[in-house]
Amino acid sequence: MSAALDQLQKLGRALMLPIAVLPVAGLLLRLGQPDLLDLPMVTAAGEAIFSNLGLLFAVGIGVGLARENHGAAGLAALVGYFVATEGAAALMTVPADALTGLAGEALARAREVWIEQRLAKLSVPAGILSGIAAGWLYNRYSDIRLPDYLAFFGGRRFVPIASGIAGLVLAAAFGLGWPALENGMDTASRAVLGTGEAGLFLYGVLNRVLIVTGLHHILNNIAWFLLGDFGQVTGDLRRFMAGDPTAGAFMSGFFPVMMFGLPAACLAMYHAAPKGRRKAVGGLLFSMALTSFLTGVTEPIEYTFMFLAPALYVAHALLTGASMVLMDLLGVRLGFGFSAGLFDYILNFRLATRPLWLLPVGLAYGLVYYGMFRYCIRRFALPTPGREAQPVAAPADAGGEDTGALVAALGGAANLVSVDACTTRLRLVLADTARVREDELRRLGAHGVIRPSATTLQVVLGPAADRIAGDIRRRLGRTPRAAGPVEAAEMPAAAQPSGDGTPPIREWLAALGGAGNVRAAESCAGRVRIEVADPARVTLDRAVPGVRATVWVAPRVAHVLIDRKTVDGARAARALHAALS
Repeated sequence: MSAALDQLQKLGRALMLPIAVLPVAGLLLRLGQPDLLDLPMVTAAGEAIFSNLGLLFAVGIGVGLARENHGAAGLAALVGYFVATEGAAALMTVPADALTGLAGEALARAREVWIEQRLAKLSVPAGILSGIAAGWLYNRYSDIRLPDYLAFFGGRRFVPIASGIAGLVLAAAFGLGWPALENGMDTASRAVLGTGEAGLFLYGVLNRVLIVTGLHHILNNIAWFLLGDFGQVTGDLRRFMAGDPTAGAFMSGFFPVMMFGLPAACLAMYHAAPKGRRKAVGGLLFSMALTSFLTGVTEPIEYTFMFLAPALYVAHALLTGASMVLMDLLGVRLGFGFSAGLFDYILNFRLATRPLWLLPVGLAYGLVYYGMFRYCIRRFALPTPGREAQPVAAPADAGGEDTGALVAALGGAANLVSVDACTTRLRLVLADTARVREDELRRLGAHGVIRPSATTLQVVLGPAADRIAGDIRRRLGRTPRAAGPVEAAEMPAAAQPSGDGTPPIREWLAALGGAGNVRAAESCAGRVRIEVADPARVTLDRAVPGVRATVWVAPRVAHVLIDRKTVDGARAARALHAALS
């Protein structure tokens, strides 16, 4: 169960990469319209992005799922996508009634149009599946070793080939099974949309509840890109942008909460803080409130009370569901390219239905949130910003000394196996989560810390998370790690500084279960990535010279954390390759 949840969280994170493109697509599409700048070229540029969402999802998910976000997985995903869609088109059978009374050039064109419309409907599902396949194939086969006469096609070059084969399987499934698939998609869409207010309420509640796991991205993608059909355009978001007057039900309810409710909660937290500390917390709360109001990014606010008062967060989730229902009952249809903030509200105002209803509903929600938070904070003595024992810090800023402090609070460079980020949080794989100092992370500005599993950690930092993750990766890649007092004491005597950076390969191979058990080895951000046939035979730990720890990141893949004073990762990988040859 834990492994499945971890994989779903990775998919949710990967989905954020293509979704990040949507704001510029929505901006271009709207600015070019006759009611704004009236620039057909700009409109066409925005429409080009929306018309090729399948490609974006394929590349984005492939890269997002691949180890180290390697671009080769994106290329493989493109190969799989093209093979799947074009192969499906060749296998599709056009119904006779769609061609009745046509002949010659008109018949050929009608056939092309019918297939193009079905491929448009198929685009996003094909892109998602191609990206998942490419990411998995890259992680599994990017280090494959082929016989000498096929060696050119080994390693990463093998991944697009394997992805193409996976694309053929998808092509057969889509092309031969299209009538059943289309019927299934339409039936599922009608079933979800047919649930009416009950379905919208459940969606709104789950959207907020699943934030803690990151799985809300998967839920959103189903609603925004797959549900419904408007001229072969699917998804609430895409249909809204295409002018469907019925679209927007799965987006409208977020606006009262994100633009009014949560900013009002920040105001309540400000007023609940002692007067002597309001100045200290005012900047932080104002920044979070303004971010939510303008852009719809709410996680920094939500993590200030999610774990302090779970009942309060449940009320927030229920109010989000209620907002979905209320806006639907009022006939309000609002949409966005990124999230439910002021920017998207203004940009898509003319596409919306009854958009001015947001103002009274939003003001009412602001009053409800303010009153609810003021009462709960005082009644239950919640340590919201300004009321906690420790002073509040602004979020750490990438590029400054705070990044080094973050690394130290996370247990040091040697403790960081993998560093990624989504919209507002760092997503980390650690060698030892017990070495993380949560109090220090919060002092540095973390809004929340989540432990999804025994080896993973998520740190909520706000919109700067991706920038900070990049700075941490650069720091890990260029800065040699100096062991602190505790780390030096843990080092076995045999692992003390000793020479040219090459480890004792004979001892390493023995601890890896022998040369026959090792499939591949490569240098990886100052570590050594090992792929083995049988993990049970591996005993590589810090008792082996030059090794600090071995962390399993997949069933047969491990990262060997090395003592950089003793071992150079690149030399170790080359030496292992030479021993295996």
